[in-house]
Amino acid sequence: MSLRLGDEAPDFVQDSSEGKISFHEWLGNSWGILFSHPADFTPVCTTELGLTAKLKDEFAKRGVKAIALSVDPVDSHHRWIGDINETQNTVVNFPILADADRKVSELYDLIHPNASTTATVRSLFIIDPNKKVRLIITYPASTGRNFDEILRVIDSLQLTENHKVATPGNWKSGDDVVIVPALQDPEEIQRRFPKGYTAIKPYLRLTPDPR
Repeated sequence: MSLRLGDEAPDFVQDSSEGKISFHEWLGNSWGILFSHPADFTPVCTTELGLTAKLKDEFAKRGVKAIALSVDPVDSHHRWIGDINETQNTVVNFPILADADRKVSELYDLIHPNASTTATVRSLFIIDPNKKVRLIITYPASTGRNFDEILRVIDSLQLTENHKVATPGNWKSGDDVVIVPALQDPEEIQRRFPKGYTAIKPYLRLTPDPR
């Protein structure tokens, strides 16, 4: 059965480029990004892993750990990491799971017969500190991931986790946010949003970023 938002992210123990990983233990109390790649030495994925390495500080300040997956073995990963470091002018600083037995791929529904019976689809999961799946995006092989969007979604998830707001379309960190319709008590609204708000419609109330 495929994973859905709100499901617990399946735990597993698997080899990786940084040794054996017990997933939930490795995550600890952090947010996590798990993203899959069809195979080593693929061009689009090479650029994506390079970008992930370069964004280490951005992920760290959000309390996020990144982990990649490919169905090739560890020795292949190490050779590929050499290519990534060379061609993307970076140093890979996160583990790549070596899912040769497809164990993790099956847990996370990464084998789609209509796409390929032998390679994983390019899915990305954002997982919160409670090990719940909060976002799933699946990309075609021809389209590289937008890491600005991934960071934007993390910012939105972390903001809305702690405040009774939602983020509007094209929102970026620091922009106005939407007060959730369920919040109607005037005193609570004033307490939560001391900067005030603009009521465009009764159900559409904008307020400055409460952080």
